[in-house]
Amino acid sequence: MFAPAAAAMAAHQPIGRPREPLKPGGVLLDIDGTLLDSNDAHAKAWVEALSDHGIERSFSDVRPLIGMGADIVMPRLVRIDERSRRGQLITKRRREIFLQRYLPHVRPFPGARELLERMRAEGLRLVAATSAGDQELGPLLEAAAVTDLLDAHTSSADAEHSKPAPDIVEQAVARAGLSSEALIMLGDTPYDILAALRAGVNAVGLRSGGWQDEELGGAVAVYEDTRDVLVHYESSPFCVGRVPSAVH
Repeated sequence: MFAPAAAAMAAHQPIGRPREPLKPGGVLLDIDGTLLDSNDAHAKAWVEALSDHGIERSFSDVRPLIGMGADIVMPRLVRIDERSRRGQLITKRRREIFLQRYLPHVRPFPGARELLERMRAEGLRLVAATSAGDQELGPLLEAAAVTDLLDAHTSSADAEHSKPAPDIVEQAVARAGLSSEALIMLGDTPYDILAALRAGVNAVGLRSGGWQDEELGGAVAVYEDTRDVLVHYESSPFCVGRVPSAVH
């Protein structure tokens, strides 16, 4: 769906294909676009923050980049280093706009909490693996109503580079306390899939973030959203002992 993002992924093509686990032991969870219907809100916050600093970019310019962290979005979108003084001011303003103006209206996708409850009931460890900043992580998890279901979490503060680099996923693997082969990443963007594959983790894609199946290539299965995974849970890669390749 988002053709402009092709260049953003070019340097992060997956290296090989990890083997499928015979028995998943845990799930690494993206949040925005996966558990929360928040991708559009993030894009709007970027547009408004940039405008506040005299930079005009359209929603369509920004939307394909959502799913990556500010360390990639900023230089790609406006050629400003996130670590520079101006970059820090824009990032801070974007965070303020998102948390104050948009997050109160963001809702979880149907079945998100129920899906995680089912996973926990099967004994799977759950670790959030997001490119969101540390100051946004808590509010995002609260909005998704899943804070109490997680065993651990990571954010962009825990990694040098955000998705589609593997850093965040690698940190999540370490905090899960399991091998990469025993974990599955659930995400909604090509950046989630690529980051997982580069970290040696299988990935399941969701269309809920606005991407189509061909753009989620490399996933062992693709579903509409969290409710769709829940409906088809018995045949999904998350069901302990079953890891089929499928597209729903």
